[in-house]
Formats: sequence, C-alpha cells, structure tokens
Amino acid sequence: MQTRRHFIGNVATGLAGSLATGKVLSASDRVRIGVIGAGDRGTQLAREAASCPGVELAGIADVYKRRLSDALKLAPDARAYTGHRQMLDDASIDAVIIATPQHSHADCFIAAMAAGKHVYQEKAMALTLDQAKAMRAAWHRAGNRVVQIGHQGCSMGHVTDAANYLASGAVGHVTAIRATMYRNTPHGKPQWTRPVYPDMTPETIDWRGFLASAPARDFDADRFINWRLFTDYSGGNVHESLSQQIAFWYKVMGLDIPQAVTMTGGLYRWVDGREVPDTMNVSMEHDTLLFSWDSGFGNNQRGITEDVLGTDGTIVRGQQIRYLPQKVNRPEGVEMLGETATAPRAHMQNFLDAIRLGKPVNCPFEVGYKVSVTCAMAIQSFYAGRRVQWDAAKEEII
Repeated sequence: MQTRRHFIGNVATGLAGSLATGKVLSASDRVRIGVIGAGDRGTQLAREAASCPGVELAGIADVYKRRLSDALKLAPDARAYTGHRQMLDDASIDAVIIATPQHSHADCFIAAMAAGKHVYQEKAMALTLDQAKAMRAAWHRAGNRVVQIGHQGCSMGHVTDAANYLASGAVGHVTAIRATMYRNTPHGKPQWTRPVYPDMTPETIDWRGFLASAPARDFDADRFINWRLFTDYSGGNVHESLSQQIAFWYKVMGLDIPQAVTMTGGLYRWVDGREVPDTMNVSMEHDTLLFSWDSGFGNNQRGITEDVLGTDGTIVRGQQIRYLPQKVNRPEGVEMLGETATAPRAHMQNFLDAIRLGKPVNCPFEVGYKVSVTCAMAIQSFYAGRRVQWDAAKEEII
C-alpha cells in the first residue's frame, strides 16, 4: 500500500487516476457523444463538449419533450430520443454524458456500460450504497470503458497546488479539514425551486421514465421539475455540494471511506413542502483526520470554504488556494498563493483525452465511489438520527 506522501506526489506529477484501457482513438478522431438528461446541467455539459475540438453531439435523450426541442437547437443534427436505452443502441455513439436526476444515475450508467459506451457521469455518482455497488459491478464487467465522474474540481489547477503544499511537508501533520457551503436567496424565492409550466403534463413527460427505480406514484409536475427537494430522487445539498468538496480532497490526499459519519440539521429556512434539509452539519471520521462540513440556505456570509489544518500550516481553498504557515512551528514560513492555472473546459477535455489517447481521467470511478458511499452514510445518519459506521469488510453501513 502506498504512503500518503507517495500518493500525493503522484497527484502532483500527474500520475494519479485510472488509465483507460479500452478503445484508443487518434488525436484527430471525432468523438460522437450522446447526452442523457437535457436539463440545465446536461445542456451546460453538452455545450462544453461541443466546444472541444473533434466532438459531435450525435444524440440527445430526455423524458420531457420541451427539453428535447430546446436541446436540438444546440445540436440540430443530433437525433432525439425520449428514452436513453434507444440512444444507447446506436453503435456509432462513442460516449455519453449522464446528467439526469440523481436517483436515475445508476440505471443510465449500468445501461451505458452494457452498451460499451464511455461515460461522463455527473455528480454525485450514486444516490445510495446499493446503487454505487451496482454501478461498480457494471464498470468492472465493461472492463475497458473510460469513466469520468463530474467532480470538476479534480481538474482544477488547485489540485497541483494543494498536492505540492502537502508533499513539501509545509503543512505538517493534518488532523482536521473544515469546510462550509452557504447560500442565500431573496425573500419569496426558495433555494432550488423552479416554476411548473402549463406544458408539463403526462402527454409531454414520460413519467415512468422519470421515476425509473424510484417508488411508483401518480404524475406530479412539481416533483418532476423540483426533484432536488424530494428524498426519492435527491440527496439534497449533501449530494449536490458536499460531494464536490470532499471529492477534491479525497483525490488530493488519497482519503478513503470514513470510518463513521454523523449528520444533523433540519428544515429551518424553507418549510415549503421539501423533504431534504436546508441547514446541516456533517462530521466524517477518517482514520487520520476529522472532516467537518457545515451548510445552510439562509445566509451566505460564510460562503464556500475549505481549510486543511496541519501542525505546520493551513491550506485555505475558496475561489483561490493558498498556504498559510503556523508560526508556532514554522517561524520563517511565508504565505504562498496558488499559481497553477485551470484550462477552460478542463474536466471535459480530460475525459476526451482519456478516450482518444488513453490518458488518466482526473476523477476516476474509485473517487466517485468513495464520495457516493460517504454521502450515503451522511443521509442514513440524518434520517436514523444517529452516528453510522462503515464496515469495510462487509462493505455495509451499520
């Protein structure tokens, strides 16, 4: 087993990640991509892919006819599908972007692996532990497919800067990471809510396709458009934001699934029918450090921050990344500001380079899996009202 310093050194020199062992295209080959889920995020990722050299948007699948029509304006020559399985049957499509609601990630991913496609899987990778395990089994069966999990921070220049700070020894012994993610919205505009339009009807939305493996229920346009608010389809801000912040440090520091997780909180701001909490604290007990995360939707003063706390220094990450010495142990230490730039569309381009050239992906399946399990532990802790533990031998949350 490699030491943490060895792991960090590998990241700093660009050696970490999973090599793509499947079909390797030449740098000039066109990559034909299909998009599963043409909502806001899927459209954004489709634009990123289309702006990379040598990419053709060949297919778009969505359960809502209006979104299909809007997406085809971006790619007029693409074929439209109301179901992703029909698109996956097209052997000419090399890769797919999966940007559906979280509860249907597993269904789409498993089908894409079986169809032999490379996959850009939007975060968080899986909603539940069982889904994460099923996705891992499908990935192993596929054997040679490129998988990039959509934690885009893993392709930022911050990764190199953070790894260099840690590898230099300037941070010292890290015992804790403290992170925050706070937002606010104007009165009368609840966080995450979207309007229900008159054309959202059973005739324009494939409701059964939307539900996928979620519990059956009668058509509900509000649940369809505001799926992030409901536990059948969403892990709330744990899966939306905690996943992003821990993915970065899981990659940089080689952290594993925590031994135990405790989540507390509730609906303190937006009591509007949503089921996921709007204010929360998650404490993740790793074998070498405590990772704590605070989040809320009622005040944005604390913003988005991450502080890695070491005996000899602190790494502070927000819009920028910097190192601050602990003068008690490094009296001659000086503050350092990150210098590594992030290329435009870096995460998507990395995915394409992995398909064409066999380069390592920046957020491999293993990182997405560990992040998904951690998020599932947090959600289970919250609803059980207790601390939960990870049984590594049985791969179970107890």
